Parts: sequence; structure tokens; C-alpha cells
Amino acid sequence: MTWIFIERQSELQIYNSNRDYSSIGLYLHPETLDFCLLFVIIGLSSSPAVVPDCRMSKPKVLNLKDKISGNEADLSLCNLSEVPVRELSLFPKATVVDLSCNNIISLPPEFCSLIHLVKLDLSKNQLTCLPDDLGNLVNLQHLDLYNNKLMVLPVSFSQLRSLKWLDLKDNPLEPGLAKAAGDCLDEKQCKQCASKVLQHMRAIQEDYDRAREKRLLKEKELERKKEAKQKEREAREREARKREKAEEKERRRKEYNAQVAAQAVQEQQKKKSEEKKKKNGQAKNKKVDVKPAAKSQRSLVGWIFKLLLLLTLGIAGVAAACRLTDLRREEVCVPINAAVDDCLSWAKVQEGVVRQLLRNLSSAAKDLLESTQTSKN
Repeated sequence: MTWIFIERQSELQIYNSNRDYSSIGLYLHPETLDFCLLFVIIGLSSSPAVVPDCRMSKPKVLNLKDKISGNEADLSLCNLSEVPVRELSLFPKATVVDLSCNNIISLPPEFCSLIHLVKLDLSKNQLTCLPDDLGNLVNLQHLDLYNNKLMVLPVSFSQLRSLKWLDLKDNPLEPGLAKAAGDCLDEKQCKQCASKVLQHMRAIQEDYDRAREKRLLKEKELERKKEAKQKEREAREREARKREKAEEKERRRKEYNAQVAAQAVQEQQKKKSEEKKKKNGQAKNKKVDVKPAAKSQRSLVGWIFKLLLLLTLGIAGVAAACRLTDLRREEVCVPINAAVDDCLSWAKVQEGVVRQLLRNLSSAAKDLLESTQTSKN
């Protein structure tokens, strides 16, 4: 037996077969195929069996119209792994939906938009959780969750105020929820389950609301403290800017005062210099006639002093030459040496007179000091 896989595309394709089938006249046009996948079994005893390749296969499209009867949509035993939410939303009259005995793991968030549902059967699936907004199904009265893998219910479950019947058997529920659900062995227990679970979830909702309120209050308090700190920081920054402006203003005022003081000092100095110049000018005008005569007298005295000094030096030089050199034997130097000797002898005589005069002056000064001290005492 040989398996031939044919996919609907623009042309016919055959997979998992290396044999040429043109000799048997096999021909299928794509337009004749009203389905996605087709397996054709051709009995060829001489060829080995080949496993079909389904990698290019497309999922089977569910025709929901065939599943709806009146207000009921029976989608049980359809091997579904996802809920056809979009298709169900097109039939708002289908208020009873049976999705039991499938492979559904979770419900999409869009499922909570099916607010027309009144009875929902999700038993014998693989549900591990329910959407957070399940409470939006305000018209739901009957909910079957038998034989799933649920441990908890969403907090919004407490908003299912129309719920009258609930089955949570064969779920690994947490202890508090399992105690509220009970056994759910008959109609009465399922009704009690709905009532008690709603009470349990309302208590959880209240706790959740209180916790959320506390969290919101805490967040508001933190926000208030943050705003207070922000305002305090802004106030400090404003105060710092104000202080900086005041310091800057004070610094500019001091600089201005210093400039004014410096200008005043400069003006005073300028006035003093001008007054001094005026006084000097007046003094110059007064002494203008006296200075030429004084200058002429000083110049004449200076010339005379210079001549006397030169004459003295010349005489001293001649005397030294005649006295200390070999010229002293010359006739010219004889009278000079005699004059020098006379001057020296005269100087010696005058030395005794000077000494006597000094002694007289010192004794007179001593007597004057003693008389002065005596008068003071």
C-alpha cells in the first residue's frame, strides 16, 4: 500500500513517493478539491507503504452553523484546543454552549465578551486557569467546570451574581475553595456550591479590595510625601536662588561703592595736584626776579672756590716736589723749602695755642654744666 499526500495549491503536488504515477493516468485538478487535505490510497501490491507527510496540512475549519440548534451550540467532542470566540460572538442567540470533552487548556481574554451566555459547560477539559475578567459574564446562570485542573478562581468570579448552578468536582482546588465548593454530587449540592463559592469569592473580593485600598492609600501617601519633598526641595532651591541674588546684589553694591570711593579719591588727588600746581606757579612768579641774581652769585663763588682749590693743590704739589724729591737742591726749591719750614714752625706754635684754647673751652663747658645741675637741684 502506498500513501500519496495531495495538497490544494496552484498545482498538484505529491509527497513521500519516489515512484512515477504518470503511467496509471492519475489526474486531479485543484478546483475539484473542496477541502484542505486529501489522502488517496492506491493499491499497489508491489510497492512498499509510505507514511504521509502532514507538515503542510492546514487545520480543519469548524462549521459552527452545523453545531447550533435553537439557542444551543454543541461543540463537545470536537477535539478543540481553543475556543472559537469570534465564531460564537456571531451567534448571540446561542446562550447555551457545550464545550465539554475537548482539549482546552485556557480561555482567551476575548471569551469574557460573550456576555449573552446563560449556560456554559466546560467539563472534561484541561483548564488550569480562567480569565481575570470572567465576572463580565453577568448573565451566566449555569457553569460546569467538572474534571479540569483548576486550583483557584479569578477574583472577578464574585461578580457572577446570576450564577445558580456550579460544579467544581475533580479539580485540584486550594483548601478554602474546595471547602466552599463541597462535593457537588447532585443538583442541590451544585446549587449550594454556586451560592457558597460566590460568598467565598465575595470575601476574597473584599479582602482584595481592602488590600488594594491599602495599597492605593500607601501609594497616595508615598506620592504625597514625594510631592512634599519635591515642594520642600523647590522651596530650598528658591531660597538658595533668592539668597544668591541678594549676595550678588550686595557684591555689586560694594563694587559700586568702591568705584565711587576710588573716583572720589582720584578727584581729591586731582584737586590737590591742581592746587599744588597753582601754588607752585604763584611761588615761581614771586621768585622770578630773585633767582637770576642768586644764581649769578652762586656761580661766581663757585668759580672762586675752584680757583682757590686749584691754587692750593698746585702749591701743595710744588712744595711736595721740592720737599720730597731730588729737586730740593735746586735753587728754585730753596726758597720754597724755607717757606714750608716757616709754615711748619708756625703751625707748631699755633698747635700749642689751639690746645690751650681747647682746654679753656672744656673747663668753661664743665663749669657751665656744674652750674646748670646746681641750679636744677
